[in-house]
Amino acid sequence: MDVIAKRVIAARSGNNPFVIGRMKSGWLVLGETQPLPGYCQLLADPIVSSLNDLQGEARAQYLLDMATAGDALLAVTGASRINYETWCNLAPSLHTHIVPRYVSEEEDKRIKAASIAYDYAAARPFSLEQDKAFMDAMRQELGLKA
Repeated sequence: MDVIAKRVIAARSGNNPFVIGRMKSGWLVLGETQPLPGYCQLLADPIVSSLNDLQGEARAQYLLDMATAGDALLAVTGASRINYETWCNLAPSLHTHIVPRYVSEEEDKRIKAASIAYDYAAARPFSLEQDKAFMDAMRQELGLKA
């Protein structure tokens, strides 16, 4: 079982501290590190290997939830745009990185994919104390429960 599947299972049982809330297609979570403020992921639930494993309404709902989370990030963070990355190569359970991008970023980083421009492992780690206000603002913007 890969790390994304484990995080979904933990979210279902209420044991995933990164959970912002349950969306129709899965779990919106804050990144374990914050290479850019507001970095989130959408974890598909039920767990599938890729977007292509979802059909019809389930696929449309996942994409709608992904864009809706991006809209909320724009509103809450003041970011200039949102990048969406769905690879599922290392952890083959469907999840999308939803990354706010800012005009204040250094140009050589701003024009690259965040996963290339930033060292995620060296980024500020998640802190419930530090990230709670952001998570609460996202819940309010999206109408989600804690």
